[in-house]
Amino acid sequence: MANKDPPPVLPISTPPTRRSPRRKPTVLALCALATTLAVYNTYLTSTVSTSNSTVQVQHIPLNAQQILGQCAALRATVGPSIDFLERQRSDRFEPGTPPILIRNATIWTGARNGTETVRGDLYLEQGIVKGIGYVSQSLYAHVESLVEVNAQGGWVTPGLVDLHSHLGIFSTPVLSGAYDVNSAHGPILPWLRSIDAFNTHDESIRLAIAGGVTSAQILPGSGNAIGGQAFMVKLRPTSERSPTSMMIEPPYTLNGTEFDPSQPLRWRHLKSACGENLRRYGNRMDAVWSFRSAYNEARKIKNTQDAYCAKVEAGLWNELQGQDYPDNLQWEALVDVLRGRVKISNHCYEEVDLDDIVRLTNEFQFPIASFHHASEAWLVPDVLKRTWGGTPTIAMFATKHRYKRESYRGSEFAARVLADNGIPVVMKSDHPVLNSRYLMFEAQQAHYFGLPQRLALGSVTSVPAAAAGMSHRIGILYEGADADVVLWDSHPLQLGATPRKVWIDGILQIGNDKEGVIVGKGKEDRAFQDVPDVPNWDAERENAIKYEGLPPLEGMREGGRVVFRNVRELWLRGQESIVPMFMATASEVGTEVVVENGKVSCIGRACMGGIDNARAFVDLRGGSISPSLMTFGSRVGLEEISGEPSTGDGAIYDPYSDDVPAILGDKAGLVRASDALQFGTRNALLANRAGVSYATSSLIAHESTISTASASINVGLSTTFRTGATHGLERGAVIKHVTALHVVISRSAPTSRIAGVSVSSQIATLRRLLLNAERSDTETGHWFKQAAKGVIPLVIDVASADIMVTLLKLKAQIEEERGSTLRMVFARATEAHLIASEIAQAKVGVILDPVRPFPQIWDERRILPGPPLTNDTELVTLMEHGVTVGIGVHGAWEAANTRFEAAWAGLESNGRIDRLQAHALVSTNLEKLLDLEGWLGDDGDLVAYAGGSAFDLSSKVTAVLSPGRGLVELF
Repeated sequence: MANKDPPPVLPISTPPTRRSPRRKPTVLALCALATTLAVYNTYLTSTVSTSNSTVQVQHIPLNAQQILGQCAALRATVGPSIDFLERQRSDRFEPGTPPILIRNATIWTGARNGTETVRGDLYLEQGIVKGIGYVSQSLYAHVESLVEVNAQGGWVTPGLVDLHSHLGIFSTPVLSGAYDVNSAHGPILPWLRSIDAFNTHDESIRLAIAGGVTSAQILPGSGNAIGGQAFMVKLRPTSERSPTSMMIEPPYTLNGTEFDPSQPLRWRHLKSACGENLRRYGNRMDAVWSFRSAYNEARKIKNTQDAYCAKVEAGLWNELQGQDYPDNLQWEALVDVLRGRVKISNHCYEEVDLDDIVRLTNEFQFPIASFHHASEAWLVPDVLKRTWGGTPTIAMFATKHRYKRESYRGSEFAARVLADNGIPVVMKSDHPVLNSRYLMFEAQQAHYFGLPQRLALGSVTSVPAAAAGMSHRIGILYEGADADVVLWDSHPLQLGATPRKVWIDGILQIGNDKEGVIVGKGKEDRAFQDVPDVPNWDAERENAIKYEGLPPLEGMREGGRVVFRNVRELWLRGQESIVPMFMATASEVGTEVVVENGKVSCIGRACMGGIDNARAFVDLRGGSISPSLMTFGSRVGLEEISGEPSTGDGAIYDPYSDDVPAILGDKAGLVRASDALQFGTRNALLANRAGVSYATSSLIAHESTISTASASINVGLSTTFRTGATHGLERGAVIKHVTALHVVISRSAPTSRIAGVSVSSQIATLRRLLLNAERSDTETGHWFKQAAKGVIPLVIDVASADIMVTLLKLKAQIEEERGSTLRMVFARATEAHLIASEIAQAKVGVILDPVRPFPQIWDERRILPGPPLTNDTELVTLMEHGVTVGIGVHGAWEAANTRFEAAWAGLESNGRIDRLQAHALVSTNLEKLLDLEGWLGDDGDLVAYAGGSAFDLSSKVTAVLSPGRGLVELF
């Protein structure tokens, strides 16, 4: 059932009206006055008649014309010239760029609030859009080097706009010498500029373009109340190769130049922040005072300027003798804020902080362009509407919530709730927090949870462009706009949608046919070109609002008989793999499946007699039942909020740098994750509601790979548990108390101030421990002996192919000396594709974490990115070499997205991974790698999806079937 659309949200998303150019009367009058004064400058004096007829001589300064220009500039308004769309060539045009004609396209323009879709052609010339829809041949009849592209009916959109990115200033691979996000020099720093730190060699830039991102706002970090000035850039590398040449409409203040009244005033951009991130400078009260103090200083300068210019324009020069035009280089950006010339991006999560900033805007009378992150904005729409100057846009994540206290009440329904209240919504990456390459995935998730198509597509194109004051040239396609265009292999909101070609300023960036990269194979079905028909979430959304972001997440448990109707697909666990038991053809209706005490007892028409006395009936509406999924790699179930140590296990002793207390009786202080399990955490329950009923969690903490340090080799012993269990003594709550032995082998964290332990020392320690260095009556001695004998899997978190090679040699040495076989598994394994054959030959398994690689640190720099940059992915490469592969996630919040991660993996394989194989990546393959097969077996959970399969955006989990617990959990 389709969701009812919310009321229209109207960002500036229509082309500017074309008008004949004309001068503003005020500017003309001031220019005339300046001309008159130019004559007086020759004599340096002027006479003025006063009211009592006395004559006063005015001493006019030599730079009076300059001063008048400065004063005239105070009245100027920001925006493009009124004839902007009449331009014939972009200011960013690169000579030699051939015109492009994209034929036979389905064009979502972004205009008319996202409702306009045009079928036809798109013509790009001299860096701008020259024609859309019906393109007359006369437009390109004069062209000799026209490049034609047949879109074959495929979707074309404007280039994506990432409103919140740290590309270039938090560049990858992250190195200590190129980390320029936050400043340590105080809470208020409006004079800093992100462009001064922009690294054009950031490897993430090309990856972002490969995801269709063509423009981004480069923000300073959120460690300061006012972190500095931001800049809008095009990601295309220019012939000049400089950061300056990548900027879009740099403000005239960039080089301190004087305002030219004949030129339009351009928007400036500023980053502000509030809340937890400012703790280094004090508490919330300190932070708000720092804002008020700074803006009061700016207000005094503004008022002084206004008073000064009033006297200038009245010709009262004598009263200004010895006075320069009042200005201050440190505070001039905030003065421009008060004059309404700056688009502020304000990092702000909670109700209290949002309310603080809204009051601040009314006290000093300045607008906020956008609140970012804003996890609780959806709970206080009326507060947002009280912002001085108009309601800000909200830039947010789709599902990344609960990672710190401020984000605890974030909701997947927030985007839709905001839209229902008429508030513009932007999906952003906060790159590298999320990989900017998958910005469209954020829009896809927002759409899945209820944001209508037009607003979901607008959230990464027209709405961020409007929030940045750039909608006259980016984020929307119309004649005169910049030629930033993406041709997709499927509907952009389809899971796994991938750009076939990307143009920036009309210059092809991705999709050169000569490179031979295949995109879209396996997506030939017409359904991939349609907008996904997503589930209805009205009840869940209303419940989320009712409970202010913390609705109950437990399902209703039913024992006895439960009947599922209209089931079109049934997969069950076999002895070694998943077995399809029923698959309806296109002409067949679904069947009935009877479940007794959580276990499938009957399939098909023969079940009609077993329907009597059923406790519940569930209509799956053409849905499916398949084995439950498993999540691996995060601390789900071991903590409630990753950024709050008090909600987790606490610090673990580091045997390299700490003295492990003797009372532990173990030199390495090896610990068990099962001892720290917490049941009922929101991340675990949300995973359960998303069909992920099993989790294998260890005490490794890497919400971000940047924080993965090499100091502690002994991470500990993982555990496997049911995400939906209420406590540890419940039947079937803990599947396996000790699942695997985990270690980390890695180079030092790039941003760490403390040097980590060398890789060679870590390998030497691992070798020693596997060769019986510690007594068997200690935890370390016992479990390393078990790993050396192959009794328990040894999971090594490692990214570098070079380190993996050393570990393969170590495996061979241990096996030869001990006469055993290690069950070694590489986790993370970013560079495993480089030695896929050797890994397979050594019978080592791999858990890719994450499955879509990102070169965040040095050990991960040699990635295999997949289409549209390479034909192969790391996953495909490993599988084709016979390696058993599973996939995992870093953050506990990601566990609920497991099925989407598996679906992406299959879709970007160009048809080489089918649905059964994709399912195995997050179920049976993980069970094999972690030696869990005998622990689940026929008692393994199943999941019922209404409206589709586990990998469809049309489906929704309605039940978890648990034979091991003898019940069905209904949602």
